[in-house]
Amino acid sequence: MTNQIALPLEWPADPRDEEFLVTPSNARAAHTVEHWGAWPVMTALLTGPRKSGRSLLARIFASKSGGTIIDDAEKRPEAELFHAWNEAQAHRRPLLIVADAAPPEWRIRLPDLRSRLAASPIAAIGAPDDQLMRALLERQFMRRGLDARPDLIDWLVARIERSHIAVIRTVDALDQEVLERRKRLSIPLARTTLAGAALIPPLSTDLQ
Repeated sequence: MTNQIALPLEWPADPRDEEFLVTPSNARAAHTVEHWGAWPVMTALLTGPRKSGRSLLARIFASKSGGTIIDDAEKRPEAELFHAWNEAQAHRRPLLIVADAAPPEWRIRLPDLRSRLAASPIAAIGAPDDQLMRALLERQFMRRGLDARPDLIDWLVARIERSHIAVIRTVDALDQEVLERRKRLSIPLARTTLAGAALIPPLSTDLQ
């Protein structure tokens, strides 16, 4: 079952953009962020690939906790992050630092910041599982007003790269093809379109 965490109504109007889809692949990250009161320190790291919903989850955290978020943290000055970490502890106001990856993959030069981040819990969003891939594809097709049958969704899940960005690129490519050729979505159309866009293996290796 796919659960959803919704933002308050003051966030962007499209409700499909306000819901963070939760499946086993990201449930631990969502649980860590939601239960900020159980953090051992008042700062946590939220990591994950771009387009994974990490910024949305961070905004949900801020709206529910009254805390602070720092997005794209690896692009921010280390001194700024160091002071923000200290401020969060001093004022008991939770801070969520959003980045592509956690140390040591994210190389921190400032020793004091490195030690503080090492003491912070990590909520890591990984690659989507089959359940989330299906839900993301369904959402993207629905957003574009495209009728994608369950057999097409299953076919795509078995073939495209298991990533959030691949879902977006796949639906973008199919949306454009449907508009240009004025054809209905189908597995044959998807096979030709996605192979041509290098989003699935070449046709010679995908005969099903």
